[in-house]
Amino acid sequence: MKISIIGGGGARTPLLVRGLAESGLPLAEVSLFDIDPERLALMGRVAREMSDRCSVKLCSTSAECIEGADFIFTSIRVGGIDQRARDEEIVLRHGLIGQETVGPGGYAMAMRTIPPMLEYAEQIVELAPAAWVINFTNPVGVITQAVQTATGVKMIGICDTPTELFGEVAAELDLSPDECYFDYFGLNHLGWLREVYHLGTPVLGQLWEDPARLRALYRVPLFETEFLIKLRLLPSEYLYYYYRPEVAAENIRRAGTSRGGVVADLNARLLSDLREPGAQLVDTYEVYLEKRDTSYMQIESGAQLNPKREGGGELTGYDRIALAVVSAIQANSGAIIPLNVPNKGNFGFLEDEDVVEVPCVVNSNGAIPLSVGEVPDSARDLMIQVKKYERLTVDAAMAGTPDLALVALASNPLVPNSEIATTLLTELG
Repeated sequence: MKISIIGGGGARTPLLVRGLAESGLPLAEVSLFDIDPERLALMGRVAREMSDRCSVKLCSTSAECIEGADFIFTSIRVGGIDQRARDEEIVLRHGLIGQETVGPGGYAMAMRTIPPMLEYAEQIVELAPAAWVINFTNPVGVITQAVQTATGVKMIGICDTPTELFGEVAAELDLSPDECYFDYFGLNHLGWLREVYHLGTPVLGQLWEDPARLRALYRVPLFETEFLIKLRLLPSEYLYYYYRPEVAAENIRRAGTSRGGVVADLNARLLSDLREPGAQLVDTYEVYLEKRDTSYMQIESGAQLNPKREGGGELTGYDRIALAVVSAIQANSGAIIPLNVPNKGNFGFLEDEDVVEVPCVVNSNGAIPLSVGEVPDSARDLMIQVKKYERLTVDAAMAGTPDLALVALASNPLVPNSEIATTLLTELG
């Protein structure tokens, strides 16, 4: 089996490669490609040191990396982390919130990313038409929808946000996640957990009746307990930007830097340390992971990470989900995993080709979405707004026309009016 990673110079690549090497999959080769040769070389060195059980090949072209692959992971960041930091700074100057998946920052990321992702998709159609493509590239839902709209690539979008929430809830309820079914629905970075079933019995009511446990649930205190009890849903953490945008923006202003700025500094330090002669590559890398993971959502929330969530050296997040999807397809196992896939009638208020985030049965046929039934009006209305914006953004990126770009940005729920959208369109570039 050949697994390829487009964007192999990314900071999470060594962790992913180690997970693949230790997975038991019949892995012959992991091929890496990145448009930044130096980053590719550095991350490739770390990956090889962490994963001596498999062959890691560094490719000079994307075609070399893609050709003959069975699975392809796409994880690119057009403009790099410094561009994300600039986007966030621009948006904040207008009193708005937005990062690489949400608000104007998410729009800018999507518009820059869709064209090169479509180019990679065309190569995949030509050089590895049977490959399953596992998309990490943000904003995951928008990118996955763009590629599936324009090509015949077999792409599945993945995100760790739902499963992280599932794990937090199971831990708070003293249950094993493997014994639970999580009734979850939404879009990427816009999802809600409605119920948890343990051995067939609904158990989420235990949290509605215990405010102290509910308050301790999230890694940082994003939502007021009274709000959650009234909502009767557990929002994924990115809904913080929609429910409390003014608070998030004020916290970032007070901190004097954004999450993008923090990660840019961490990445620069990592690369500098890895360049040092005699550097302890694995130790340096694991220190970086811990710093990055334990700083998550601190700036936006103005709070410290819940100590129970600390630690960053294990296979986590996107890497764990990617491995789970590949393993389920390879073994035809029927594992249930929340993924980003075409709606196909699941939500009657969305179009069939709209990419949604729902639990899926994963087997050799890919990800088959499970029905989630009717959803509450409060969630439905926001889903309709955000999906309309996402659909327009895909159209604008493909058409390349300024008028359509303005319509798309102005439709974002976190952009107050077309005047500000016009200004942002110029400044974000």
